Amino acid sequence: MLMRTDPIRESFRDLDRLAQLAIGGNGTLARPSAMPMDAWRDGDTFHVELDLPGVDPGSIDLDVERNVVTVKAERRARASDAELIAAERPRGVFSRQLVLGDSLDTERIEASYDAGVLSLAIPVAERAKPRRIEIAQPGEGRATITA
Repeated sequence: MLMRTDPIRESFRDLDRLAQLAIGGNGTLARPSAMPMDAWRDGDTFHVELDLPGVDPGSIDLDVERNVVTVKAERRARASDAELIAAERPRGVFSRQLVLGDSLDTERIEASYDAGVLSLAIPVAERAKPRRIEIAQPGEGRATITA
């Protein structure tokens, strides 16, 4: 049976899973993750959306070191002394690391924050895209094939 695989998606998924286990940020049904994420590839761009409702955009830090993207955000505690009836929304500083494959261009990441969702657009690196290579043949013109 032939299975189509996407090395970018698979390496991202595996490395993200390992990173979340290592830092203990992966949620459970009893304690959901403070930063749930969706990720997908659309053409030559890899998209990531992280839910950060109630987070001040000024408290979000996005850092890139080599192929690791770190997102940190803070949902501040209530300043009031009022009696708390329910506290299901996590407060404090949240952090999540995304380990990206070498085929993504971390130099050109674009980020936006709208309606409580942090969106990242990460382009596929030029070196990872298919390209055509010319092959010289003795006594004939050059032939072009797809690599």
